[in-house]
Amino acid sequence: MDNRRQLSNVERQEEIWRFIQDQQRITVTDICEQFLVSEATARRDLDALVEQRRIQRVHGGAIPLRQPPPELPALLRSSKQPDDKRGIGIAAANLVLEGDTVFLGGGTTVLEVARQLRSRLNLTVITNSLLILNTLSDVPGITLVCLGGMLRHGEGSFIGHLAEQSLSELRADKVIIGIRSIDPEYGLTNDHLPETMTDRAILGIGREVIIVADHTKCGCVSTSLVAPVTAIHTLVTDTAAPPDFVESLRSKGIRVLTV
Repeated sequence: MDNRRQLSNVERQEEIWRFIQDQQRITVTDICEQFLVSEATARRDLDALVEQRRIQRVHGGAIPLRQPPPELPALLRSSKQPDDKRGIGIAAANLVLEGDTVFLGGGTTVLEVARQLRSRLNLTVITNSLLILNTLSDVPGITLVCLGGMLRHGEGSFIGHLAEQSLSELRADKVIIGIRSIDPEYGLTNDHLPETMTDRAILGIGREVIIVADHTKCGCVSTSLVAPVTAIHTLVTDTAAPPDFVESLRSKGIRVLTV
């Protein structure tokens, strides 16, 4: 860090951000010593970087905000963490009772839930996912309801105004969906802006909202806010989810099942 000249607030914050990227952590004391500023100024700089969703505050300083890995199309993602997803799928399917009306969203982890429901009787499944329609279309014990809308090709799911209009007239005992990122502070986020409003509408139709997400989604933040984390009732994840993340959700009254 070069402090031979007085930096503006923006320049100083950029220097702080570069230091955090390089060292993966910075303390308030580091900022005070490097830039000859007060603790109050250092904390304001960190607060500004938090608002920009670039860092996460920790005791005494900050660390980079964790970002999820790049998302591949659904069919290519099906080979990622297969054992974790299957375990999550089994655990989530066990939450579904005979006679339930269940909404199943898109994504490969929810697809595992659908596969575990093939042996069930007397279920109604609402979905916006072509993959789930194909998985359950030949199961006589399941009544399938499909949403229309604009097809998101990479996910094989229907989104947009037509899907949201259909959702406004539907109710489900349980909503089971995946999410791009979930964080105790920043909530449920994704990085496909056209899908955000559809996801919000989906969350609104369920008496119980269940998120299925492997550990790579936990403690991460993406571009677009879907809902605060308190919008969900249960998270089903795997045992590699960070312990502090799990504890933080449980402290907010959210049930977390790790499998």
